[in-house]
Amino acid sequence: MSTSMIWILMIAVMVLSMLIQTRLKSRFEKYSEVPTSLTGAEVASRMLQAHGIRDVNIVSIEGQLTDHYNPETRTVNLSNDVYYGRSVAAAAVAAHECGHVIQHANGYAPLRLRSALVPVVSFANSWISWVLLAGVLLINVFPSLIWIGIGLFGLTVLFSFITLPVEINASARAVKWLDSAGIVSYETKPMAQDALKWAAYTYVIAAVGSLATLLYYISMASRRN
Repeated sequence: MSTSMIWILMIAVMVLSMLIQTRLKSRFEKYSEVPTSLTGAEVASRMLQAHGIRDVNIVSIEGQLTDHYNPETRTVNLSNDVYYGRSVAAAAVAAHECGHVIQHANGYAPLRLRSALVPVVSFANSWISWVLLAGVLLINVFPSLIWIGIGLFGLTVLFSFITLPVEINASARAVKWLDSAGIVSYETKPMAQDALKWAAYTYVIAAVGSLATLLYYISMASRRN
């Protein structure tokens, strides 16, 4: 792929990312107005109990769309709007995070692989910028250094793509359980699906963006060599 094509791809990814983030925010605001009988915290508690999971705590945290499951502390962390909210959006997010808990409990392979890569990717993120900068400055003295930096960045790209099935599967588990538990109805089930679909798109565009950046670094290194 030529450098100009890579630049076009990177610009397209930036534009799409902004559009997706805007759409995601509007979808969640819309579905936050559609009421449910349970709060997000109650949905999470009921979903975990239904799967026989009783050693995970559900806690409230600050921020918007900061919801996540932490396997180290065994906590489902829900933003205040989700934790206390009685809406389709809150129920969908809470159930999605519990989907990760169930993946963890069942030994879901992509999640296990992603978890195993976390310390490696954390190390790579700490050094990527410095190694790439040194690689550019020392290209004539130590030409292989820039490729080491590219290899480190490649690990983060791999992590981004491994994240995709983890997130998509958690959403599928969430919608299936919300439907079977009667928390969403025939009318509101598509809303929960739509909210989680746009959330998943953020991971897709992030993965494509990281791949485009990797291609740029490879193209730059090839030209310099």
